[in-house]
Amino acid sequence: MHSRQKKGKVQVFTGVFLLVLYFSVHSSFSHLITSMYIPMLAAMDEGTQFSIAELVQKNWKRVYPLSAYLEKKILYTAVVEDESTYAKLLELEGTDEEREDANINMDDLDKVTNESTDEKKEIEGSQEASEENTDDLKEAMKHENETAINSTGKFEKALVKTTEFSRVELEDYQALVSQFYIIDSTTMIDESQLQIDTLLNKDMTLKATADAPQILIYHTHASEGFVDSIPGNYDTTVVGVGDKLAQILQEEYGYQVLHDKGVYDSVRAQAYNVAAPNIEHLLAENPSVEVVIDLHRDQTQEGTKLVYDLNGVPTARFMFFNGLSRTRETGDIDYLYNPYINENLAFAFQMQLACNEYYPGITRKIYLKGYRYNMHYRAKTLLIELGSQTNTVAEAMNACNPIAHALHMVLAGEVPDI
Repeated sequence: MHSRQKKGKVQVFTGVFLLVLYFSVHSSFSHLITSMYIPMLAAMDEGTQFSIAELVQKNWKRVYPLSAYLEKKILYTAVVEDESTYAKLLELEGTDEEREDANINMDDLDKVTNESTDEKKEIEGSQEASEENTDDLKEAMKHENETAINSTGKFEKALVKTTEFSRVELEDYQALVSQFYIIDSTTMIDESQLQIDTLLNKDMTLKATADAPQILIYHTHASEGFVDSIPGNYDTTVVGVGDKLAQILQEEYGYQVLHDKGVYDSVRAQAYNVAAPNIEHLLAENPSVEVVIDLHRDQTQEGTKLVYDLNGVPTARFMFFNGLSRTRETGDIDYLYNPYINENLAFAFQMQLACNEYYPGITRKIYLKGYRYNMHYRAKTLLIELGSQTNTVAEAMNACNPIAHALHMVLAGEVPDI
């Protein structure tokens, strides 16, 4: 009996307490609940004018807090994946410089690399290509190489063109590609970027006289040496060749040259990524630099020697290399954006044209591949593959004279219009 009376008093007390509490907090509590779950009514009570869309956008994260968490989670994950993708692309770029023709016995046999299989067959048929003709070509090139290797002499600057090109003919995209380019099968390009008028009309000139550095030479792969390079002696690798090229450009042509001898290829796959910050630093400290040259040595099959008899001087042949920041698999690579792709292409083409006109046969075709290769810092950027591991240091050094001459002609605007 007493316990029931006690229980009743507690219930009455609790009820009174809750009633008082309700009236004391009714205004703020009801507004909170209403604003969370019926935001339209809360807005009307406040006299605020919102559209339904604005109310939904304003309150959905409070009503469904899990969605806000998921939004942050998705954003974070996307950022991480972007960074991971960028790092992977840079790693691929570091190893991607290896080319499809690296294992071909003779470089000139790769003339039809940029054609489809059917087109190759058609070209081979039209030229009556056969194993016998291929063997003849190999033998002829072998003889040419042996002659160049055994030749001696002094470099003589070519004063007149020895080869002429037809502008009308090169207005045809296929003719232009056939004579000047090898397009790697992993990338793609079309006539919107390879037009003879655009390639020739880009202004690549530079005054030779200056008080500050104008040309930067560096080596993403400083460890690349030659058949007689001394292990550990960078003077006998592409770095030593870079010294020679810098010397000629300064003493013979009057340019101010900065030669970076940094070693970035301790881990070859990371070389481009490692080189980038230092190149950025050098260019920031030397804003006068307009021309950037990344000087490499190519890799070919053992037994293949890229040598040319230049007026009695055995000279390593060389090749200009362009990155398009585009692959067939992914399309344009936004992570490796290069605002100067078209200028890079024009610079390489004008160099190739000058070499072909004045020193025909000394260059190989311009090679186009899919990544960026740190060519995005300056419009006038060249990546040069000079010789291969089978060339001697002397042959590589000898190539610096025609390279410097061609570069001066382009920078001085002396390449004749075709």
